[in-house]
Amino acid sequence: MTNSGPPESGPPASGAGGPRSGAGERASLPNAEAGASRPDADARRSAERRASALVARAGPPLLVAVLGVLAWSAAARTTSVPAVIFPSPADVAAALAANWPALAGAAGVTALTAGLGVAAGSLVGAALAVAMSASETTRAAVRPYVVALRVVPVIAVAPLLFRWFGDGVPARALLAATLAVFPVTIATAQGLAATPDEYVALARSVGASAPARYLRVRLPAAAPQAFAGLKIAAAAGVVGAVVAEFLTLKAGIGYRVFRASTRLQTARMVAALGVLAVVGVGFYLVPALVERRVDWG
Repeated sequence: MTNSGPPESGPPASGAGGPRSGAGERASLPNAEAGASRPDADARRSAERRASALVARAGPPLLVAVLGVLAWSAAARTTSVPAVIFPSPADVAAALAANWPALAGAAGVTALTAGLGVAAGSLVGAALAVAMSASETTRAAVRPYVVALRVVPVIAVAPLLFRWFGDGVPARALLAATLAVFPVTIATAQGLAATPDEYVALARSVGASAPARYLRVRLPAAAPQAFAGLKIAAAAGVVGAVVAEFLTLKAGIGYRVFRASTRLQTARMVAALGVLAVVGVGFYLVPALVERRVDWG
């Protein structure tokens, strides 16, 4: 009588291995889908973060504007002051809508004048700052004239500039440039002077030339303060352009404000001032956004 031995162990049947491999394939599918959907989820989260940051930045100013308009409207309704002296927000909005093409064109002229002035003044200011940082002698020679350019009232300089260069856009831009030179010069010079000596010494040790040290070390280190001066110069350039338009009675927001004031069109004047405020804020935001976007490291 033969004993029956244990069953021989052979290769697993295809039926046993089939379900396991199929389950593995099915398990890998959700992982692949999860990997494919991860970029979409990251993009959604990034968009949500950007939207939240935008709301956090724009929410408080908008809230203040809404509350201010509501208080203004309530004061206009409850007081007996005539609209020619104290117009309501509805009056100003109607004047803005009725005169929008003229105000938009005037805003373009003011923006062009201020833009040319800020660009020219900033270039001159940056060059003066580099000269002041070159040595103590040049600093002592240049600084008094930069300060003198700032302390002399712009309304006193304007007639002389207009007599020399006329009363067109170039002359008005030159007046705006005189207000932009001072903040850019002083802020950039302070930033250049505050560059750590270790950075300059390291650049010199690797054989960097003087222009290379300025471009690669000193200017990036001075960028935060230079942009602070540029933001002030941008706002000052708009002021200079408007003052020039007041004095020359040429096209621009300043001219529109002056014309409305002489005709007792208070609502139209306030509408023009509102457009001017938008232009000024836009000029301030341009260097602020550039500063945020550019990596100066």
